[in-house]
Amino acid sequence: MRPHTPRTIRHGRRRIVGALSAAVLCTAGLTALPATARAAGPAGAASTAADADDDTSGTAVAPRLPDGLAKTPPMGFNNWNSTYCRAEFNEAMIKGIADLFVEKGLKAAGYQYVNIDDCWARPTRDAQGKLVPHPTRFPNGIKAVADYIHSKGLKFGLYTSAGTRTCDPVGMPGALGHEASDARQFAEWGVDYLKYDNCNNQGLDAKKRYITMRDALKATGRPIVYSICEWGENKPWLWAADVGHLWRTTGDIKDNWASMVSILKKNLPLAPYAGPGHWNDPDMLEVGNGGMSGTEYRSHFSMWSMMAAPLLIGTDLRKATPETFEILNNREVIALDQDPLGKQGTVVKSENGRWTVAKQLAGGDRAVALFNETDQPQRITTTAKAVGLPKAPGYRLRDLWKHQDFHTTGTISATVPAHGTVVFRASVDKRWAMYPPAVEAGTDRTPMIEAGHTAGLRTSVANLGRAPARDVEVGLTGPQGWRIKALSPTRADALPGGKNLVTSWQIVPPDHAKAGAYELTLTAGYRSPGGQRITSTPAAMAYVVMPPPRGTPYASDLPWLDATNGWGPVEKDTSVGEKNAADGKPIAIGGVRYAKGLGTHAPSAVTFYTGGRCTAFRAQAGIDDESGDNGSVTYEVWADGKRVAATGILTGKDPAKTVSADVSKAHMVKIVVTDAGNGMTYDHADWADAKFTC
Repeated sequence: MRPHTPRTIRHGRRRIVGALSAAVLCTAGLTALPATARAAGPAGAASTAADADDDTSGTAVAPRLPDGLAKTPPMGFNNWNSTYCRAEFNEAMIKGIADLFVEKGLKAAGYQYVNIDDCWARPTRDAQGKLVPHPTRFPNGIKAVADYIHSKGLKFGLYTSAGTRTCDPVGMPGALGHEASDARQFAEWGVDYLKYDNCNNQGLDAKKRYITMRDALKATGRPIVYSICEWGENKPWLWAADVGHLWRTTGDIKDNWASMVSILKKNLPLAPYAGPGHWNDPDMLEVGNGGMSGTEYRSHFSMWSMMAAPLLIGTDLRKATPETFEILNNREVIALDQDPLGKQGTVVKSENGRWTVAKQLAGGDRAVALFNETDQPQRITTTAKAVGLPKAPGYRLRDLWKHQDFHTTGTISATVPAHGTVVFRASVDKRWAMYPPAVEAGTDRTPMIEAGHTAGLRTSVANLGRAPARDVEVGLTGPQGWRIKALSPTRADALPGGKNLVTSWQIVPPDHAKAGAYELTLTAGYRSPGGQRITSTPAAMAYVVMPPPRGTPYASDLPWLDATNGWGPVEKDTSVGEKNAADGKPIAIGGVRYAKGLGTHAPSAVTFYTGGRCTAFRAQAGIDDESGDNGSVTYEVWADGKRVAATGILTGKDPAKTVSADVSKAHMVKIVVTDAGNGMTYDHADWADAKFTC
């Protein structure tokens, strides 16, 4: 279900959980309809004679599928995130994806399942109660597609729902009441993977529905990976290890940073429940679909691999860029996901958007992800001891995106770009001295400078290894027109282990510079003891800021430093509409209209520069009336990294609530909306009449 308003049903699909309830979709995103328009699809009247053995009453809990499947998380492709039910989803596309798996090295990298999602079948069964492939999309039938995929040495996956109909608004027949005959059809067609959704389920117990299909699949005698897609509503991690091979832990992912991070945070705590043959599934990959940057997609791929998540490509590979293939084909990161020990990574530390996640690997190595949730570069650091490695004189540290080896005496650290992730494979290695010392470079802060004014900045080049780094030098440049001058030495003949080269800089943006974030180019180079010249360009940036005017300016009249939103862009003086900018409606909460304010959609965050010149922030917070009585969110105000106000959970039934925060002396104020931990459906969250006192 699209996580916004009941304004349109043009895209995606809706799901119905029982006759009159709607919630977040598994396979797509579509607006839920108003209550008066909701209907669970046909109750499936009736099962045919062929399905007489599908009675779910009294179904006993059988043992886990004894097939040895999914010993590592499944890897492959699913079309939904890129095509939905559009006409381009057809036999030719799916065969083309299989061809590209081979041609682009994806098969060799470990991807094996080519899966098709909703809309592959006709809306009605035949006279015998059998599923019928869509004649236009799949004119040669499903078995012909499966045979083609098998001819490539790949495996084939299919989709249906544990209800009377599937999740698309038109909806094809679901498997409820037809489990045994549908499973036999799937086996006859050569299905190797079944994604079993949760729409139109008539309110029947989730465990029973999913157990019934498990037993039906088992009875066919064909090994079929069984993917339970009930969105984490019934906490499948507590019971589904004896039912399926993987289970969705969250609502649907969307192709934006806020959605990806929200799902990441929900899935990370579930590490104890994952292992060979039973995996947490935080939903399919969005890499390559265009809603995030390359840096963000590398974070997405890195963190899914650290979580031992299924890696199901969700982009149309026929249109994929070289950068997309480079991310998807990173075999060193894939190796973390596919590690035979089957451990999901766990959080070592999380503080102010700086995350350290470690994953135990077969053979004793540790994978370490330094993940930066924030919108500016951050130094993130940990130690070999903290991630579980034994004491040693030195460690091998391999950067899995740079594909370079270094050594460290125990510190594992990097300056990580905004929304970026650095991934290391750390190990005890007696040959540690043969690798160059790990050298970390970065800045001490992200300066905020008014146009034409001067700011100071310090860079540091630190030797984390035991051997000396020689001929060390550092440089810093900015965009055209910026004046940057070193105020202290930028070179050192030798930098012993554990020592730093610290350089002070003066930075002046041009008088005409517009407010916003600007990248600085920081370059650090050194020579290893073996003579190898090593250069790095860690992330650095500065903000050109505009001081707020005196008085009580509206937030919507001020420039922001950064804004993230769960659906579409943050809107000024309107609610959030669809994906495009400026397509919202006038802000309305509890029947009251507001001329000024910010329209957001959870999860969201908007950051303003206040420069220590404002004393207060005040707004009327509430879910926009266009969501009806639906949705649930919380509102928070943060001043220089400290939360100074919070509302608790508000729903679509609540009137606007006054949010008042003391932001005295704060240089940055961030207003945040969370999804209250239950998904982002309907979460159109307005900051009405939002003002600063400056």
